[in-house]
Amino acid sequence: MIFHGFDKYREQGLLILRIGIGTMFICHGVPKLLGGPETWIKLGGALSAVGVNFAPTFMGFMAAISESGGGLLLILGLLTRPACFLLLGTMTVATTMHLKQGDPFMVYSHALEAAILFFALLFIGPGKLSLDEKLFQWRRSKGQSPEGESLKQAADE
Repeated sequence: MIFHGFDKYREQGLLILRIGIGTMFICHGVPKLLGGPETWIKLGGALSAVGVNFAPTFMGFMAAISESGGGLLLILGLLTRPACFLLLGTMTVATTMHLKQGDPFMVYSHALEAAILFFALLFIGPGKLSLDEKLFQWRRSKGQSPEGESLKQAADE
């Protein structure tokens, strides 16, 4: 196949993906963060779509932190899976809110696509060109692969 030559650039591809998506989420999150309590109340109100009706200001603030801070963590490849988990939750709530409001597909598709992306990144991880890889190499040196299985067990298979 013509594109098989790109296989050797998997790690660079993951880096490009993390930088691109992380940058976009910082661009989405920082204005929400700087919007202050008025913006946070509106964001937190989206949780009513999933039955959470308390502390909308705090919840909205946390959603803005999730987008902006999660974007930064993605770029760095630091705590990537926890960041993706929080971003997945934020995008799931956003998708649910749009669906409950009866919004058309073109309105909720961004949140749904982002949720799918973050769900996939939970499995894929940040790749080798990440701070996670550099800072948490000790896990492998103690006999654990990046996937969490014992290196001895993986070798036996």
